[in-house]
Amino acid sequence: MKLFFILLLPLILSAQSSKISSIPLPRVYIQNLDIYPCNESCMEEMLEYGQIFSFLSHADYSEIEDEELIQARLIYASLLNLGTAGFGGEFKIAMLLPYKKIGKYAASTTNSAFAYMLTKNSDFQIRSFKIESETPEDIFNALQNIAEEGFSFVIAPMTLTGAQTLIDINPNLHVYFPTVNIQDINATTNTFYFGGIDYKAQTEALFEYASSPLIIFHNKSRVSQKLRSYDLEVYAQLELPKKRLIEFEIEQRTSNLAHLLKKNRRLQGGTVILNTPLIKSSMIMSQLTLHDSNVSTILSTQINYDPLIFATTQYRDRKQLYIANSIAQNSTILDETNRLLGNDIGYDWINYSTSIGVDFFYNLMTGEPREYTINMHNNQVQYPIEIVNPGISKFTNILSQEPF
Repeated sequence: MKLFFILLLPLILSAQSSKISSIPLPRVYIQNLDIYPCNESCMEEMLEYGQIFSFLSHADYSEIEDEELIQARLIYASLLNLGTAGFGGEFKIAMLLPYKKIGKYAASTTNSAFAYMLTKNSDFQIRSFKIESETPEDIFNALQNIAEEGFSFVIAPMTLTGAQTLIDINPNLHVYFPTVNIQDINATTNTFYFGGIDYKAQTEALFEYASSPLIIFHNKSRVSQKLRSYDLEVYAQLELPKKRLIEFEIEQRTSNLAHLLKKNRRLQGGTVILNTPLIKSSMIMSQLTLHDSNVSTILSTQINYDPLIFATTQYRDRKQLYIANSIAQNSTILDETNRLLGNDIGYDWINYSTSIGVDFFYNLMTGEPREYTINMHNNQVQYPIEIVNPGISKFTNILSQEPF
């Protein structure tokens, strides 16, 4: 296995760049010269002793029923770029990247697309079109270049403003926005697709656990204010006795909440809503414990679904925390391929959404079955919702809810 990792090292290192090389990856073909048959037990033994190529020479989908062997075959086939019959063409996808607006996602969303295509035995081309801003001029020029280069499918991780500008330009292209939900925008044609999380649906699922008073922690960011508006809308519809609302706006530099929480009897038995990023949320939870606030539950949407929470909080602080999560489906092969590229689709929803978008476009172009069973309804990805609790060492599923 050490030798196998060394062979992969050039691929891993080169994948850290957000610029995809125009040189195609070498296609690998493995010929079976073994005169003896090899059953599943035999193939398991080959894997155990690191005989990867011998395993691959015998592994045939029609002859394997063991799920672990099938997954192993898929993973090694994608990593080694094994040659098989593809759909007979080249899958071309453009990445439209306003890199100053989306920061690290300029690289990570490209890696998500690249990792997905590594799992397919087809020729593909991924090209990044970077723009400095989301002005109409920059977006229009980039779209012109994309069309002139022969790309019909575009992944565009843009802000809400940039996405609306692109939609208003109305190019003759298929465009997928992994960062935007269709509810938040005015879409005009059937060639625009959306993969943004439905925060309102997550809020509605979370409020099944709400009690009075409702205590909302938020900041001035656009996402936090959007979540706050959903909280107020959904809470107004709940039928609870003696319904009360308490709000705390937390400044970025605030680290001591004693003036808000200490001996504040109004909070007892209430439900806390965390519309704040993880580090700030962790601080709030620790101080709720410190000042014996005795709240009944703590709720949060996707923004706090992060394994880092196990390092930033103590178990007693997060014991009553319930988080809505829509990253509910991933294949082992896609997850492992992304990990080798230093990418995360298991917890980072924008990278996850990008992977779903590439899968959707690949199905449109090739007709091959999708890797994800998540539906695209009315041009919006219909995510399921799980309610999870970060226990002692892992997230525990409390409730699963399919989209309506």
